[in-house]
Amino acid sequence: MNNFDKAQPRLLLSSITLAVLALMNTATAQEMQRVEVTGSSIKRLATEAALPVSTIKAEEFAERGMTTLADVMMALPQSASLAPSNAGSGTNINLRGLGVNRTLVLLNGRRLANEAIADGYANLDVIPMSALSRVEILRDGASSIYGSDAIGGVVNFITKRDFEGASVTAQYIQPEKSGGGDEQRLTLTVGKGSLAKDGWNVYATVDAHRRSRLAAKDRADLSSNALLTELGRPPTLGSGGNAMPANFTTATNKNAQNPYFSAGCAAPYSVVGAKNTCILNANEYGTALHENEQLTFYARGTKRFDDDHTLSIDYMRGQEAILSARNPTNAVAVGGVSASLPGSSKWYPGASGGVPAVAGLKGEPLTVTWAVADYGVAVQKDKQVNQRISVADENRFGEWDIRTGLVIGVSDRENYYDNGFFTGQGLLDGLKQGKLNPFGLQDATGLDYLKSISVDGQKNRDSRSTFTGIDLNASRQLMELPGGALALALGADIHRDTTRDDKLAIQNSVTYLNSTASHGDGARNVYALFAELDVPVSKNLNLNFAARDDYFSDFGNTFNPKASFRYEPSKQLMLRGSANTGFRAPTLFDAYGYRLPGATGKTNAKWDDPMLCPGGKPGVAGTGTALAGFVSSEVCNVALPKQVGSNADLKPEKSRGYTLGFVVEPVKSLTVSVDYWNIRMKDMLANLPEQVYFLDPVKYQSLIVRNPDRTINYIKNVTMNLGGQKAGGIDISATYDLPRTEAGNFKVQLDGTYLTQFDNQLESDSPFVSNVGRFGLASNGTTSSFPIITYRWKHTLKLGWSKGDWAAQLTQNYNSGYEDQNLVAQQYWRDINSYKVWNLTTSYKGFKNIQLVAGVTNLFDSNPPVTNHSGYSFGYLSSAGSPIGRSFNLRATYNF
Repeated sequence: MNNFDKAQPRLLLSSITLAVLALMNTATAQEMQRVEVTGSSIKRLATEAALPVSTIKAEEFAERGMTTLADVMMALPQSASLAPSNAGSGTNINLRGLGVNRTLVLLNGRRLANEAIADGYANLDVIPMSALSRVEILRDGASSIYGSDAIGGVVNFITKRDFEGASVTAQYIQPEKSGGGDEQRLTLTVGKGSLAKDGWNVYATVDAHRRSRLAAKDRADLSSNALLTELGRPPTLGSGGNAMPANFTTATNKNAQNPYFSAGCAAPYSVVGAKNTCILNANEYGTALHENEQLTFYARGTKRFDDDHTLSIDYMRGQEAILSARNPTNAVAVGGVSASLPGSSKWYPGASGGVPAVAGLKGEPLTVTWAVADYGVAVQKDKQVNQRISVADENRFGEWDIRTGLVIGVSDRENYYDNGFFTGQGLLDGLKQGKLNPFGLQDATGLDYLKSISVDGQKNRDSRSTFTGIDLNASRQLMELPGGALALALGADIHRDTTRDDKLAIQNSVTYLNSTASHGDGARNVYALFAELDVPVSKNLNLNFAARDDYFSDFGNTFNPKASFRYEPSKQLMLRGSANTGFRAPTLFDAYGYRLPGATGKTNAKWDDPMLCPGGKPGVAGTGTALAGFVSSEVCNVALPKQVGSNADLKPEKSRGYTLGFVVEPVKSLTVSVDYWNIRMKDMLANLPEQVYFLDPVKYQSLIVRNPDRTINYIKNVTMNLGGQKAGGIDISATYDLPRTEAGNFKVQLDGTYLTQFDNQLESDSPFVSNVGRFGLASNGTTSSFPIITYRWKHTLKLGWSKGDWAAQLTQNYNSGYEDQNLVAQQYWRDINSYKVWNLTTSYKGFKNIQLVAGVTNLFDSNPPVTNHSGYSFGYLSSAGSPIGRSFNLRATYNF
C-alpha cells in the first residue's frame, strides 16, 4: 500500500463528467500527483479512491488477443454482457446483470448520443478503439456525479491525451476450422505537437474492422440432430410450419401434410418433422455470428495556454453495419387471406410440374406454409452512424478551478432489406397465378417473378437520437483539516435528449415479418445541480459526500445523495465503502416509441397455445394436442404473435445501493482487494419473460389477446413496471509481482466476481425468485431476446511474463456452471458445465519501430456450453460463449 501521508496535493478543477487519468496500483510514493479518478469530481491522489474502480489499459487489448470492445466487455467479470445480438444494435455493456439501460457509458467523462432505436444505452462499436488510452469501470453504481441513472455502474472510455508521430497497425484473426468468422483490422494514427514541450497537440486516428459471417452449418456439430436429441429437443419434435417443400392443409383436412415427406423432404433446405411434415433446417439457414463492419474516426486538438488553462476539442464518427442473416421469407396470410395454391397450378401435387401426388387430393385449394429457399438466407442490413463533437475548457479564476464543457451528439440508424425479401401479396398472387412453386426451387418463370416482387435494397426503418449538453464545474479548497484540505466542488449540467423512430411504409408489404409502418418520437430536458465535499478528517480517514438534484421535464424532480469513506489504519490496509440512491426515468423509446394495436413480431421461442393446444405440460412446447378444427403446426410448438413497443403508463424506477470492502498489501508486491456490493431496485422497468405466459396462462390471460376465432392475436409484451430486484456479490482482485529472476519477470492477476444474490419479482406483491446460476424469471429491459446470464462465479486470470524485448500472457476467462432451463418435452434434469477459455499471446519489440503480437484464442478449442433453453435454437449458449473455436491472431504495428 502506498504512503498517502507524504503527498501534499493541490486541487484542480474537475468536471461533472470528465475523468482523465487512471487509478494505478503501481504508482509509487515519489510519483504521486493530482489526477481525476472516475467516480469523483475532485482531483486527488490516484491511490486514494474510496470507490472501487477497475482499469484496463489499451495495451492489454493486444496482450489479451482482443480485437473489439465486445471482447473487452465479455471478459469483464462484473459484466453480464451478452455476445452481440442478432437485433443489430451492436455491442452494449451490462454491469451487474441489471440491464444495459442501467449502465452509464461515457467517452472522456461525457455522454454520447444513444443507439437510435431504444435510446437507452450506447453502442460501444462506434467508439474508436484505436484512440483509447484505457477503460475505467466504476463498479459502484448510482453516481451523483455522472447521473443518477447509473444504477449498475459507470464505464468511462478515455482516449489518448495527445499523440505525436504516426503509427499503423494491421491485425488478422483466422479460425482453425473452416468457414467464416475471420477478422481483419487496420488502423492509422497520426499526430503533431507536444503538450509538454510545445503547449499544443493535434492527432487523428481511423480504425477499420470487419468480421465475416459464421454460418451455423460451419459449426454443424454444435447444433447437430444428435446433440439436440440428447438435450431433449429433437428436431423431429416439430411439425409443419413454413418450409421448403411447403406443408399444406385443406378446408376439410387440418392435419398438415407434405408431398415429399416420404422421400425425406429436400435436403439441405428441410428435414423430416413429425406427423408427415417437413420442417426448415435450422443448420442450413442459421447464423452463429453475423457479418459486421466497423469504421471509426477520431480527432482531437488540445491547446495549453498556461499551467492552469487548457482547451480541447474532439470529434468522433463511428459507423457500423451489421448484416443479420435469418430464415427465408415466408408466405403468410395477408388481410386474412391465406397462402393458397389452386388446383389449376402446374405445381399442384400430381400435376404437370412433377410434384408427387398425394392420396385423397381432388383438386381442392391447398393452404400452404412455404419458405422461399431460392435466395438462401434473408439478410437485413442495419447501419448505424454516431457522431459527437465535444469542447472542454479548464481554467482558473482566483481560488476556483473552473471547467466547462459542451457536447453535441447525433446517432442515426437505418435498416435495409438486403437480400431475399419479397412483398407478401406478391407471393400470394404468384401462387394463385401458378407462377411460383411452393414445393421446390423455382424455374426461370418463377425466378423472374420473384425478382419482380423483390424489395431488396429498400430502406425500411429510419431512426435518430440526439444528445446536447453543457456542464459547468467549480472546485476549491476551503480550509485545512488534520488530514489535508477540505475541498468543495459545485456543478451544473443541462442536457436535452430527443428520439425519432420511423418504420417506413414498405414494412406493410413484407407481411411475414409481422411489422407495420409506425412513428414514434419524444424529447426530454434534464436540469441538474450537484455538489461534492471531500473531508480529510485525519491522515488516515477521508470522507466524501455528494448529492445530485435532477429535474426531468417529463417526470419531475429527484434528489439522490451518495456518501463514501476511505480509512487507512496502516500502510498495508485500506478500508472503504459507499452508499447511494438512484433514479432512472423510462427511456424515450419506452415512454414515447411506436405503439401499434396488434402484433409487432413473433415470440423468440416456440410454445403451445394454452387454449387451442391444451393437455401438455405448462411451458413445454410440443406436449399439447390441437383442438379439433385447428392446425397443429399453427397452434402447437410454434412462434406466436407478440406485441412490443412503448407504454404511456410507465413510471420511473428507484434504487438503493452500497459497497463495503478493503485493499490489503500483506507482503511486498502482493495487492488484494475485496468489495461487497448490494443493489435494491423497485418498480423495475422491463418486459415479462416469455415463459411466464405459458407457465401460468390463467394468471396472465388478460395479456393474451385473442381473435374472434380464439386464435392468439398477440401476447402483450410491452415494457412495464414490474416488481423489485435484489442483487449482491463480492468483487475480488489480486495482483502479485514475483521476484525478478534470470528467466524474466512474472506477474499474476486475478479479477473475479462471486454473486451472492440475484432475485427478481414479477409484480410488487409477488415472491422474489432467485436467478443465481440458473434460468430464473429475470428480465431487466435489455434489447436482446436472450435472458441475462447470472453466473455464481466469473473471473479473468492473467499470467504474464516479460524479458527484454519479449513478453507473453496466458489468460483464462472462466464462467461457473449453470442450471439449465429444463423445460423440454423429454423432461430430465441437467446442468450446464463451467466454461473455460484460455488465450495465449506473445509479443516482440526488438525490431526498430516495429511491434509484433501473435497469439492463439481459445487455446484448447473449447466448445461453448450446450443448453436445452428453447430460446437458443442451435443448442449452445450462444449469448455467453463463442462458437468460433480455436483461432490464430497476428498483429503488427509500425511506428513512423
